Amino acid sequence: MPSVAVKLYSVFFKFLFKQRLQNRIQSPTQLPDPFGVTSRPDESVANSNPSFSDGVATKDIHIDPFTSLSIRIFLPDSALTFPEPDSKPHSKPNPTLLRVVVDSETASSLRRNSYGSSIAAESRDQEEASRRNSVGEGLGSYKGYAPGLDNRRKKLPVMVQFHGGGWVSGSNDSLANDFFCRRIAKLCDVIVVAVGYRLAPENRYPAAFEDGMKVLSWLAKQANLAECSKSMGVKKLDSHNRHIVDTFGASMVEPWLAAHGNLSRCVLLGVSCGANIADYVARKVVEAGKHLDPVKVVAQVLMYPFFVGSVPTRSEIKLSNSYFYDKAMCMLAWKLFLPEEEFNLDHPAANPLVPGRGPPLKLMPPTMTIVAEHDWMRDRAIAYSEELRKVNVDAPVLEYKDAVHEFATLDILLKTPQAQVCAEDIAIWVKKYISLRGHEFSY
Repeated sequence: MPSVAVKLYSVFFKFLFKQRLQNRIQSPTQLPDPFGVTSRPDESVANSNPSFSDGVATKDIHIDPFTSLSIRIFLPDSALTFPEPDSKPHSKPNPTLLRVVVDSETASSLRRNSYGSSIAAESRDQEEASRRNSVGEGLGSYKGYAPGLDNRRKKLPVMVQFHGGGWVSGSNDSLANDFFCRRIAKLCDVIVVAVGYRLAPENRYPAAFEDGMKVLSWLAKQANLAECSKSMGVKKLDSHNRHIVDTFGASMVEPWLAAHGNLSRCVLLGVSCGANIADYVARKVVEAGKHLDPVKVVAQVLMYPFFVGSVPTRSEIKLSNSYFYDKAMCMLAWKLFLPEEEFNLDHPAANPLVPGRGPPLKLMPPTMTIVAEHDWMRDRAIAYSEELRKVNVDAPVLEYKDAVHEFATLDILLKTPQAQVCAEDIAIWVKKYISLRGHEFSY
């Protein structure tokens, strides 16, 4: 059974969450808000931190001028390791030495470490100008990480993460989500892109799903712009043209992704309702084919997905009053998310096993499913995984005993031993698909 602390926190959480849902249902009918919201005022958030204070730097970006869609990038300090020419073991540099500083002697030393002592003075000046453009003029006040342009840095896979919260709450910069994403970035050795999608009821279905695809399209655009900027820079026509290239890259290409991200090894990770978004995005990526190149989704992780259906499963009957999210509360959340005229528990967004929900399951990427013993959503997630295995998709299910819904993503509050084990299990499985040679420790 869950610990006493988990039970007490569950009671408190359910009381607050039910109150929030009822307040939004009872409030006057809201007109659709195209811009929308991605977090609630009562949500505790973690500020972005562009320095590697605990081994992971974070950065917030608003990527859509027409909506509130935003992302938070989690960059582990392993991205700063340079490959050794003699194939000796990597040694991690001190991240503080790679921060932007005003002192010219320190900056000169940093350039020598990155490019070697034989680089010409003009090239050093150009690189310093590019670094200034990427972070702004206030270098002394910024004191954050600014990536250089050296291609010897190893490229890390990218994991796109969708938070939970029952469609109406949660955020990509909440304390709990920030803590979880930092843990995943370290263990999986990936760049995590946490998506701040629009919440209901201000934006009902399909807004959150569309935001998921917008992020994938934005990542594809980033990769293409970075490649374009790189190919233009190789020409080295004259100082004027190089300045245009530098300005183009600094203003349109996200330097953290351009310098360190390998989008040909992309993983989707969804939590609760975020797992519904991840699965939708995976299906749309399959349908898009090469239109999202060079982005390639190689796997997805569905953590206690928020699947429902009109015919109740055994766990939905037996555990309907389970910890944190009971079934009655979740029905309110679905009513706030789905348009009134479309409300149906067999809606394609709710039930992954309804007929005609394309594309064919055999085309789906490898899918790991995480379920908790004391979660009423457990059985339907397992059933979906079984259907994937029937068509030869690698779709393991990991069930954690004495665990509750969101046990791994609320670990900053719950402090359960299963949370760390779950994150390690995810890392072991994911590395099979993000490695370069099919071995989890090869990249």
